[in-house]
Amino acid sequence: MIIPHKQIDAETLQNLLEEYATRDGTDYGEREVSLEDKVASLRRQLESKQVVIWFEPGEESVNLVLAEDVPKDLPGGGSF
Repeated sequence: MIIPHKQIDAETLQNLLEEYATRDGTDYGEREVSLEDKVASLRRQLESKQVVIWFEPGEESVNLVLAEDVPKDLPGGGSF
């Protein structure tokens, strides 16, 4: 289910974005990008609705996913 980023406490959202930006396997290309820039980029993508926060209740996990990859036929899918 999609969790609207504006409904998340500012500090919690910051922590989520930082955690996501520092995960192993997160690729930002060949040049080094600062954590601040990574978080700012993720924030812009959330604001533009390119990326959404997805909560998986069965696994109790939170992830950032491309909006186009959200299943439209699941509860909470596609409803921004």
